Amino acid sequence: MIASNMSGRAGVRRHLMKTLGVAAALSLAVTACGGSAKSADGGGGNITLTVTVWNLAKTPEFKALFDAFQQANPTIKIQPVDILADDYAEKVTTMLAGGDDTDVITMKNVTDYSRYSSRGQLLEITDLAKSPDAAKLAGLDAFKVSDKYFALPYRQDFWLLYYNKTYFDKAGVKAPAALTWDEYAKLAQQLTKNEGGKKVYGTYQHTWRSVVQAISAAQTGGDQLSGDYSFFADQYAIALGLQKSGAALDFGTATSQKSDYRTMFETGATAMLPMGTWYISGILEAKANGKTDVDWALAPMPQRPGGSGVTTFGSPTAFAVNKKAEHAEAAKKFVQFAAGKAGAEAITKVGVVPALQSPEITDTYFSIKGMPTDEVSKKAFSPDKVVLEMPVSEHSSDIDTILKEEHELIMVGDKSAADGIRSMNERVKSEVLN
Repeated sequence: MIASNMSGRAGVRRHLMKTLGVAAALSLAVTACGGSAKSADGGGGNITLTVTVWNLAKTPEFKALFDAFQQANPTIKIQPVDILADDYAEKVTTMLAGGDDTDVITMKNVTDYSRYSSRGQLLEITDLAKSPDAAKLAGLDAFKVSDKYFALPYRQDFWLLYYNKTYFDKAGVKAPAALTWDEYAKLAQQLTKNEGGKKVYGTYQHTWRSVVQAISAAQTGGDQLSGDYSFFADQYAIALGLQKSGAALDFGTATSQKSDYRTMFETGATAMLPMGTWYISGILEAKANGKTDVDWALAPMPQRPGGSGVTTFGSPTAFAVNKKAEHAEAAKKFVQFAAGKAGAEAITKVGVVPALQSPEITDTYFSIKGMPTDEVSKKAFSPDKVVLEMPVSEHSSDIDTILKEEHELIMVGDKSAADGIRSMNERVKSEVLN
């Protein structure tokens, strides 16, 4: 409950949110259903639960969860704290370091989670994580730290290939059911063209290091925490070759223009897009609102030659309770709800893959209006192996920073792939592991 004696803390929070540029999010708060029953914090009356999110307007899962939770808990109002996706990690890090009392913190990835949990900034919720229902959550083990848990996953994403069916049909190309990386690169070159006076790239590889490094680790069995990154070499050859040939937007341009993968795909600027399953909800919403007319479908991620089955990478997304949360019990209630059946059903309806899986939930997912239902798309949705995007350890955050820095230098041409990989090896060993 927000009592009168909390006005000082509320003032501090309002000031902090202004400095973070997120105060506008307050006007986006989802309206509670009202009611006068006891609040989850034990007081008598309504409470307001604050939750950090990113790009609220383009991330429909948040509103779906908030609406469902508020309907089930009419005395709790959700107030989202909306942060730009690209700024999210930095802003949340600043908030937690500054003692902010926002109640629920969304864990965008496990690397950030390892940072916050190791710093003692999250409330332990092992009791929730060891419940019978939580045992069914995909990705739960990623949040285990010394047999303790500080977050519960509510969704489990993995990477696959989105493609523009219209461009494939015009080129006389069949659905890419089982591509190797070399075939993917050749297909990207084949599909690159001018369409209506604008260039259409055969593919768009976003600027995140995982597009090269995480898929390489997943498909070679390489360890991103090891200090030996020779296994990145083949994937860098593919990525650099694509941009050198003009079949993909070059990294420097994509970075300087802050290219949005959604815009690239939804405006028809690219024929293919390797991306996570979270984007399904975004494109479904864009189609439903008439913001794009792209005819799209899914395919499995390309594979290394000689491999068996489909291996890709992914990462769970979770909710955690801030150690300094103003409404800790209500926050725990929300985290448990989001990871449970009701939360899974809510996000499934908007095209998000929940961490809690069941045949009923899968059937609901593919019955969503606008979902592609061809066999290749269904195959893409059932990879044989999903490897964690970044292993969790006390070194994850520091190693991630080094790998990201060297990745950028390679992709803009300031270093060759060989030199960049050599620097990764040396820096991780000397700056982190030793």
